[in-house]
Amino acid sequence: MIFAVIDTNVLVSALLTQKGDTATVKIIEKVLLGEITPIYSSEMIKEYRAVLSRKKFGFSPKLIDELIKFIEKQGVMQEIISSGITLTDMDDLPFYELALQNKETYLITGNIKHFPNQSFIVTPREFLNIIQ
Repeated sequence: MIFAVIDTNVLVSALLTQKGDTATVKIIEKVLLGEITPIYSSEMIKEYRAVLSRKKFGFSPKLIDELIKFIEKQGVMQEIISSGITLTDMDDLPFYELALQNKETYLITGNIKHFPNQSFIVTPREFLNIIQ
């Protein structure tokens, strides 16, 4: 089983794209097929809902609800253990801390520069290369 913390920007990118073969779409497909088990926290779910609900994206409330419910059903919810670390964008901290506290868990993000240089922090494309 492959565990991953999925940054919100990966979900947004996958839902916005018109191309079915992008790395972000493949990540979501692998979650839906049960090949990737998402690890999430209540803070992450709140951010997913808030960001995906922004009018500029135009995602339907039904789509947002279905995606979040699927993540909650198929994923593993955990409480975050504070690391005391400060990141440039503190909204990224829950994602980082959750991945940090789980061995053999990747943090998949399109904003790799927002995080410390760690081997478990990967772009969607890097993650797909690792698991193939």
